Amino acid sequence: SSATTCNAAISACEKNSKWEQALQLFRAMVQSSVECSTNTFCAAISACEKGNRWEKALLLFSMMAQNKVESSKMAFCAAISACEKDGEWNRALWLLSVMMQSSVQANTVTHNATISACEKGAEWEMALQLLSTMASSKLELDTITFSTAISACEKCAEWQSALYLFGAMAQSKVESNTIAFSAVTSACEKGCEWEKALRIF
Repeated sequence: SSATTCNAAISACEKNSKWEQALQLFRAMVQSSVECSTNTFCAAISACEKGNRWEKALLLFSMMAQNKVESSKMAFCAAISACEKDGEWNRALWLLSVMMQSSVQANTVTHNATISACEKGAEWEMALQLLSTMASSKLELDTITFSTAISACEKCAEWQSALYLFGAMAQSKVESNTIAFSAVTSACEKGCEWEKALRIF
């Protein structure tokens, strides 16, 4: 069918980071009254995410609801990631809250992307709140979760919180990485706590 052909073409554009071509195909589908499915929107949103076009990704996401097209985990993930890349933490948070109120289950990936958006926006308290929400929801806290939250604390020189998270990371038996190690060391340095920084080695 024409819808299947268009979906395949948009997906091909998305995989090759051709967001403009993907949107052109999407517009052509709408203008020709070809039905846009969840997969159509997902591919177009993902193409915008790869092209660092969060505004267009959010516009497409809102169009899904307007056209009564069912949202999917992939659509939410792509839209949140698009906001994350530009540090649009408040919009990423809004998307996550919408996701949690819907029938689509939020997971570690969506939370990590939102924490990363908070980190880019220097919103360390919100990053910690999200980490706490993940723990209470019994979601897996992985290396990305901890290292991103530690980086958020480091950006705001919150060395005590960074140290606490680094310790919690070890207690949870989550493997540390260079990002977490560098961030907690830098946070201690910013707080003039060089002795604590040395203890990490």
